[in-house]
Amino acid sequence: MNEQTALTTYQDPRAAIELVTNSLTSEHSKRAYAKALHDFLAWLETNRKPFVKATIQEYKQSLTGSPASINLKMSAIRKLATEAADNGLIEQAIAGGINRVAGVTSHGVRAGNWLTKQQAQNIILAPNVQTLKGLRDRAILAVMIGAGLRRSEVASLTFAHIQQRDSRWVIVDMIGKGNRVRSVPIPSWVKLAIDEWTRSADLSHGLVFQSIHKGGYIKHESLTPQAIGDVVKEYGPQIGKPELAAHDLRRSFAKLAHKGGSGLDQIQLSLGHASIKTTEKYLGVSQNLTDAPCDHLGIALE
Repeated sequence: MNEQTALTTYQDPRAAIELVTNSLTSEHSKRAYAKALHDFLAWLETNRKPFVKATIQEYKQSLTGSPASINLKMSAIRKLATEAADNGLIEQAIAGGINRVAGVTSHGVRAGNWLTKQQAQNIILAPNVQTLKGLRDRAILAVMIGAGLRRSEVASLTFAHIQQRDSRWVIVDMIGKGNRVRSVPIPSWVKLAIDEWTRSADLSHGLVFQSIHKGGYIKHESLTPQAIGDVVKEYGPQIGKPELAAHDLRRSFAKLAHKGGSGLDQIQLSLGHASIKTTEKYLGVSQNLTDAPCDHLGIALE
């Protein structure tokens, strides 16, 4: 297959994008990859470039933005190459070359946006619990801070997920990123916030969080992850955090748990991270050479 054939394979951008999105399970990933590939394929067509390694290297050099955004775009392109090769649209050798184009190095760690213990307490108390919306929003914020769930996980939370295990309440069999299944213990105050919301809304099965009409009644429709994010944005300014995002509550769960003495491995399990390094980034921790773990072993030579 020559270079021109590799180019003409992608004259229909929608078909190329569907190759990738159909292989993904996360709706967030589908949207992000679709946008990245739409931009790339438009660039490819405008510049009449073949879909080969040298072209991808050239495209990477043209990208601007944060390392994370560039690396996401490169991941989408590599995924496209893999799916195209698997479907016999390009040669495996071409796909292999494209997949060897690395992303860009991220120097340093994002500072992140964490809430203090007082700020976390304040945002949970911010909604007006004299209304159904306020009760629902308080329960959403409580679940995000008290369990560290992603906004998509909050949107898909059902009554069946919330069970008692070993005399405590746990969110069981939550399917998260990468289809990893985990169980997340929740504190009693989170369960109380959920109970007060669901009792007032007269909900007992299906999705825990449902949409509310402006008139104040339950619409019995699911909330989107974006709607969950909008709840967080609504109350951020009330605690002096106008730029607060849904994922910041997940970071705050990790940070506050770590400060409270929880082990890094247990925080990793609750968050559902595949790598402990990801958990460390959430905490913003770095190696302490002054007060190191080895100083706490309690062992000495006689």
